[in-house]
Amino acid sequence: MTKAELRKTYKLLRKTLSEEHIEERSLQIANQLLTLTIWDFNFYHIFLSIEEHKEVNTAYILNILAGKDKHIVISKSDFSTLEMSHYLLTDNTKIKKNEWNIPEPINGIPIDTSQIDVVFIPLLAFDRLGNRVGYGKGFYDRFLAKCKPETIKIGLSFFDAETEVFETAPDDIRLDYCVTADTIFTF
Repeated sequence: MTKAELRKTYKLLRKTLSEEHIEERSLQIANQLLTLTIWDFNFYHIFLSIEEHKEVNTAYILNILAGKDKHIVISKSDFSTLEMSHYLLTDNTKIKKNEWNIPEPINGIPIDTSQIDVVFIPLLAFDRLGNRVGYGKGFYDRFLAKCKPETIKIGLSFFDAETEVFETAPDDIRLDYCVTADTIFTF
């Protein structure tokens, strides 16, 4: 399948998920993450879930990060440049949904990508080599290209890996892990 076909297929699959299924599987994904050896770092970048797209609910991971007293970094998307800017999530950070229903900070302390140690990445599909398919704008590929090489990249998915390896572009950045409710894929 092409990336466009995978996007269409997985968007349709997500539409079939019930709220209960999303919550149950999101909690299982968060619990799976606890088994990884990723918790000795300081700066963790995480996406705030787009409920309308039935993404993995990252509230459980946010609770883990807060409980471990980690620096939590969230992003704001600029659709004119297709770049993201990054901000420290604090008690004073105000969050508002943009016109694409992405929850974003409207203020905050800027964080440079060189500070980020671990990135939790939204995706629609992934294959057994760690290639991923997102929404197609390239925000995460541009962001990850600016991170230090040792930054750990973790995809979060409700679905298993595609068995066929799919097409990649030279600027596509592979995952180090992808975590589902049942499995941790290591690449």
